[in-house]
Amino acid sequence: MINKDELWFILLKISNDKKIKLLEYYKNEKNIRVNKNNIKDLIGKNDEVTEEIIEKLGYYLINNGIGYITINHKDYPKNLLDINDLPYCLFYKGNIKLLKGNLVAVIGARKCSSYGAEVAKRISKEISENNITVVSGLAAGIDSIAQKNAIDYKGKTIGVLGCGIDVIYPKSNKNLYLEVINKGGLIISEYLPKTPPLAFNFPRRNRIISGISEKLIVVEASDKSGSLITVEFALESGKDIMAIPGPVFNGNSSGCNKLIRDGAKPFTEIEDLYDFLNIDIKAKEKLAKNSYKELLIREINSEPKHLDDIIKSVNVDRRVLFELLFEMQNRNEIICLPGNYYAKSI
Repeated sequence: MINKDELWFILLKISNDKKIKLLEYYKNEKNIRVNKNNIKDLIGKNDEVTEEIIEKLGYYLINNGIGYITINHKDYPKNLLDINDLPYCLFYKGNIKLLKGNLVAVIGARKCSSYGAEVAKRISKEISENNITVVSGLAAGIDSIAQKNAIDYKGKTIGVLGCGIDVIYPKSNKNLYLEVINKGGLIISEYLPKTPPLAFNFPRRNRIISGISEKLIVVEASDKSGSLITVEFALESGKDIMAIPGPVFNGNSSGCNKLIRDGAKPFTEIEDLYDFLNIDIKAKEKLAKNSYKELLIREINSEPKHLDDIIKSVNVDRRVLFELLFEMQNRNEIICLPGNYYAKSI
């Protein structure tokens, strides 16, 4: 349901800070609007926001499937309340409930190397398989790769835009933009619909990427990368940073290498990621093993089945499979017959 008082307040061309202070004093947008003539020095030419303009925005939001939340809304992310210049309003498309989940930002260079791309894929895979949402800027390069891979592994992702929620930038990301929305993800922006992707919007956008995320992973970044702006915002909030080391003479890795020098956690093996994200790998392996065992129990019955057919059916790593078969034999759950055939114990 569209609230005209909220839309009026959204359309007012005053800073977020002023809007927050007015809300603190007047409690809600309706009270502010009623008293608009008493606070002209704060809100300026408020008569420029006409009823026609308000209705036009309302219809546009409805017709284009765009929602919005303000700072007083129950779905407004609490993490954002701790940042400087917190946005009064966020426009969105997709699953707004994701903002209440476990969120980790994966960011990096637009012009990334094949090495950076592979690392981004592996990290986003692990994050997604552990029910953590990948946050990024839906930009070319590392952002897009991480977010696309999250979707491919049935995970969730949040894209934070530096333009209007209805503006796809870069245009080459149109399919990804739609895929994020259609597969349970979320896209958000603090900018009014139709706002173009102006250069100065993106550094501001980065404070939201950092703000909603619990931790930050930088895959590739040069000394002047916009990713380092996001890192600065994260450090201001006392958040943990992980950086992926790279060749000393590779400009794309210079920013990451310096972050590690200055105290960021390095990613040298997959266990580093588990430690950074507080993932209990032993519990994860046990859970995976139990689910594989359930598959084996369904596949192996009283009729003998050859090992090759079992491998094709369950699609499990051979080492894990042999460990489970050995374990199940020891427990007399299955028996091994000559010729690599297996059957359920009677």
